[in-house]
Amino acid sequence: MAFTLYAATIPSYLQILNSVSRLIGKAEAFCGEKGIEPEALIQARLADDMLPFAYQVKSAAVHSIGAIEGVRKGTFSPDTSTPPATFEALRDRIAQAIAALEAIDPDEVETFIGKDMRFEFGTNVMEFSAEEFLLSFSQPNFYFHATTAYDILRMKGVQIGKRDFNGRVRKRG
Repeated sequence: MAFTLYAATIPSYLQILNSVSRLIGKAEAFCGEKGIEPEALIQARLADDMLPFAYQVKSAAVHSIGAIEGVRKGTFSPDTSTPPATFEALRDRIAQAIAALEAIDPDEVETFIGKDMRFEFGTNVMEFSAEEFLLSFSQPNFYFHATTAYDILRMKGVQIGKRDFNGRVRKRG
């Protein structure tokens, strides 16, 4: 089987989003065990000028299924809506992204190749092909936000490690 745009994107989105969902569960359990208000983790930041855990989780969904939806439309703009404010709502946002990604027909993703794609945010406009957008813009952003969510929890003392981030890797056989 030839390597495809679908294979380069969707399975990895699913792998990491499932991990993010489990990380949310671990964060919630940690709050319960330590008597910490959920808000303390949901609004936690690595640095004052960075956005909080909730934003990082939301953005992992935005740069996975949101990127695919953007390619379908031909334009992508960042989601500036308020991030979910509870662990349940964060898990739901990730679950919706997973369900939508699982419903994608692999053949549809191959039709994206060569399609014009535009990123728009205020006066910032970037032109891409769909595959350039997915692989060089959205995918790095996806990993950045998923990693930052992991890092915030790790910094706050949640007992997680690399396996928690990597999740279920795809192996031969």
